[in-house]
Amino acid sequence: MSRPLRGRAIVPAPAGNRQHTDGSGSRAALISAILGSSMVFIDGTVVNVALPILRQKLGATVGEAQWIVESYMLFLASLLLVGGTLGDRWGRRFTFVLGTVIFAAASAACGVATSVLFLIVARGVQGIGAALLVPGSLALISARYSKETRGRAIGTWAAFTSMAAGIGPIIGGWLVQEISWRWIFYINIPLAALVIAIVRKVPESRNEQESAGIDWIGAALVTAGLFGLVYGLVEAGSKGFSDIRVISALALGTAALVAFIIEERRCPHPMVPLSFFRSRAFTGVNVLTLFLYCGMSATMFVLPFNLIEVHGYSVVEAASAFLPFVIGMFLLSRWAGGLLDKYGARLPLTVGPTVAAAGFLLFARSLEGSYWLSVFPAVIVMSVGMATCVAPLTATVMMSVDESRAGLASGINNAVSRLASLLAVAIVGVVVAGPIETGLARVAWMSAALAIAAGGSAMVMIDKRN
Repeated sequence: MSRPLRGRAIVPAPAGNRQHTDGSGSRAALISAILGSSMVFIDGTVVNVALPILRQKLGATVGEAQWIVESYMLFLASLLLVGGTLGDRWGRRFTFVLGTVIFAAASAACGVATSVLFLIVARGVQGIGAALLVPGSLALISARYSKETRGRAIGTWAAFTSMAAGIGPIIGGWLVQEISWRWIFYINIPLAALVIAIVRKVPESRNEQESAGIDWIGAALVTAGLFGLVYGLVEAGSKGFSDIRVISALALGTAALVAFIIEERRCPHPMVPLSFFRSRAFTGVNVLTLFLYCGMSATMFVLPFNLIEVHGYSVVEAASAFLPFVIGMFLLSRWAGGLLDKYGARLPLTVGPTVAAAGFLLFARSLEGSYWLSVFPAVIVMSVGMATCVAPLTATVMMSVDESRAGLASGINNAVSRLASLLAVAIVGVVVAGPIETGLARVAWMSAALAIAAGGSAMVMIDKRN
């Protein structure tokens, strides 16, 4: 799942000539940001539910089905920070509109796809559009609302996008089941047109003081590195780790990521300032994010396959199975913020992943029988664990670096959560490697182990005073 509540992390620090006012265009900025972000968040979840149908209609293998998800996540995770920088340089409204247009055009291409390869490529272009659109949406809010009212505006954005993330897959599941899988992509076109019509009322803003270059070399290296690792892991599920293509891809991917680190050390304006990782808290919370969201994404990827192909759920029923998770996250996040104020970050960031691990383990048992006795308890326990982490995690990221760089630090953490989803889907093919009937149990055990490791990283690396 996309993490809309965590999306506020992308908001950059105030700079330049931003018009921090609640006057002209503020309501249009909020509405367009909600609608635009909702398109991205819905697309990130509804496709998972539709994958069993896509496999049938397009004759896709499990590996190809993984790439339908991975191509989208690869470019979104790789270019998210670049998208935020381009908004500051080119203009936040212009970059937001550009991302929306690219996303809509790619959605139309996805809808007319007649082959798996064409769909995979179109999904990659969707990811590029999303990487411009997501940071641009929150930058629009930040530019049009004053400091006193910005928090409430972002809270409204988070609430509505959370609801969209929960309801969207149900609507998408109905479209897949009753009309055609193509409509989960076509529906983005009128939504995008509405977004563009509304955002025209928002005055343009940019950071006139921004003179730093864009780290295109870093962006290219991290994209190549992640592609190599993901390709190697996906292909290893069917070919094994001894295959020369798998070995080559993993080796080249690793080399590109090493080169990325070297580039970030020497670049005067790096995409990811390595100095941030001198903070134990910043490093610890990003390790926690990588482990925890990797575990959650892996389970959420495999669960719809299991419910539809093994237990006979309809697409709508499988999509609805996730709704209690979204509602739980929505209702408990404010409570989790209170835990942060009372106990600090280390306790909830240690306990939350442990509770989430218990939820993952509940998926390891048989899901035969009533939904309320098999799936529902696991979803609820998982939502309690994840909700306990969201507010403390975001706050720790923001507080672990200098206030003037909090926006970039939180954007990095958001990118790490997207990276976790990218790697999770790639690893699934290696872990399942057998009948889908038993695949969910193996993924659930892996997810639980990752969640426990996430809690351990918080206990070790985050000071009790945080």
